[in-house]
Amino acid sequence: MELNLANPLVFFDLETTGINIAKDRIVEISVLKVYPNGKEEQKTMRVNPEIPIPAEATAVHGITNEDVKDCPTFKQIAKELARYIEGCDLGGYNSNRFDIPLLAEEFLRVGLDFDMRKRKFVDVQTIFHKMEQRTLSAAYRFYCDKCLEDAHTAAADTFATYEVLKAQLDRYNEKLENNVEFLSKFSTQNNNADFAGFIVYNDKGVEVFNFGKNKGIPVEQVLKEQPGYYAWMLNSDFPLYTKKILTEIKLRSAGMLNH
Repeated sequence: MELNLANPLVFFDLETTGINIAKDRIVEISVLKVYPNGKEEQKTMRVNPEIPIPAEATAVHGITNEDVKDCPTFKQIAKELARYIEGCDLGGYNSNRFDIPLLAEEFLRVGLDFDMRKRKFVDVQTIFHKMEQRTLSAAYRFYCDKCLEDAHTAAADTFATYEVLKAQLDRYNEKLENNVEFLSKFSTQNNNADFAGFIVYNDKGVEVFNFGKNKGIPVEQVLKEQPGYYAWMLNSDFPLYTKKILTEIKLRSAGMLNH
């Protein structure tokens, strides 16, 4: 089934130095841009992460320090990448929990305030897990009857994700609607205010902390009653995007930022 799109949908996959959203860096990014008319564009870029690539990461994706030593840094490609995905919704495999949060961190790290909240996210893994429960290679075999060659290369994973989504729409045509609005809601597991899930919305739409001693307590209340908590979070190893959302809530509660 071809996708019913209001905006271009960019499928993307990251290969990284590790799985820590706050600390790790991108070493390869592949994007597949699908336009509402069905046109497809794919780009893959190697990135110098400016930190060593651990051997265990290389064992997964095969990218070494030598491979990326002469590649551009993320800062050098950030503006071009932001322009390329401007006005697009985003799709991926496990993207809501990993790729999107890490990409947001990279943008913020280089001083580019790229607002990820203006777009919808379709996580093909979540659809798969809700319907069948498995991995990208298994999903590709299950839905497309194909073997995923070159698994854990960003380009192969990106295209496989796109094909899996189209096959999911064919298989579950009575349950899934072919529009990004529905797919975004269906593939969202948590109502996160930040991407990492440290701050979430409760059933009243209020931002609350989702960890530690203040779990379930409104962020504004905690910041008012525990003035030092804000500084503690800013100085701790939380993702930059989490700190950005926390700061916005603090400024808003002080009347310095509009809702």
